[in-house]
Amino acid sequence: MVTFQMMPSCHPEGLNNNSNIAPNPFTQTWHQNGKCPENTIPIRRTKEEDVLRVSSIERYGKKSPWSIPNRFSIDDPDSVNVLRGHQHAIASAPEDDNYYGTQATFNLWEPIVEMDEGFSLTQFWISSGSYSNNDLNTIEAGWQVYPGLYKDRHTRLFIYWTRDAYNKTGCYNLLCSGFIQTSNQIAIGASNSYLSPVSVYGGSQYDFTILVWKDPKDGNWWLQVGGHDLGYWPTSIFTRLAGSAASVEWGGEVASSPDAGQTSTQMGSGHFPEEGFSKASYVKNIQLVDSTNNLKSPSAVSLVAKWPKCYNVQNGTSADWGTYIFYGGPGKNPNCQ
Repeated sequence: MVTFQMMPSCHPEGLNNNSNIAPNPFTQTWHQNGKCPENTIPIRRTKEEDVLRVSSIERYGKKSPWSIPNRFSIDDPDSVNVLRGHQHAIASAPEDDNYYGTQATFNLWEPIVEMDEGFSLTQFWISSGSYSNNDLNTIEAGWQVYPGLYKDRHTRLFIYWTRDAYNKTGCYNLLCSGFIQTSNQIAIGASNSYLSPVSVYGGSQYDFTILVWKDPKDGNWWLQVGGHDLGYWPTSIFTRLAGSAASVEWGGEVASSPDAGQTSTQMGSGHFPEEGFSKASYVKNIQLVDSTNNLKSPSAVSLVAKWPKCYNVQNGTSADWGTYIFYGGPGKNPNCQ
């Protein structure tokens, strides 16, 4: 008999979900029409046309091969065009085999995505393993605009997981077995679940907090969004993440068909980090969960932006924002061809 964990045994110590930006409740459009009955969850209806859009049934709900991060080397001339269509601006915690989760507050935007099959997202990655051994395990959560997946250009909460470097296991949201949702308050990836309102350049700013942590008692990886415990990834679906994580990263990612050349898809707000608050997108109050189930700021972060004239990232620390980054950019521009 399968036993579900309906709530975490405990939460990390030192939780601080306070935000001084637009303290509105976490809002999705479907909330305007009521809520799910008790003991049910909101879920996206899978239609025949959704399945027919993918190359094969096996690829349904999974990342396209050209959108898988870190598969190609910037030192390989044959892969430069692929990388141009798939770019990151991120901060990474020091490599360590002792991470048990992360919490961060994400500035919410609705970037322009150039092509239907492309996407723009902001997220964190919790991972262990490697591409070379095909044993990379990841847990991912954030927001994204992905017309090819959702059939519109609105911003949605999303999740992802894999245990074999994105080859055969894992998927977006609830499109395959894996993540077990226990809350009926928030929809993940549903057609009427886009996030609203979004930030305005030079105007009102909105953000929300996501936390993922490994339950010390049951070992499952729990997801909390906007203060709601949504559900968990069972430890049994992982190999390397059955224990702790070795890597945690935060930031932005864009992808488009490599045949299209340098994309003009926006990352974050579509503006560079040096423009600062209300103009550039941020991730703030970045924290890690340690082996004692306590939240702490990273001892340091390293920054990765392979084409800073297209998309870039800067970091800092402050009393109000803790460890934070500004990141993003417009993509193709006179300095980024």
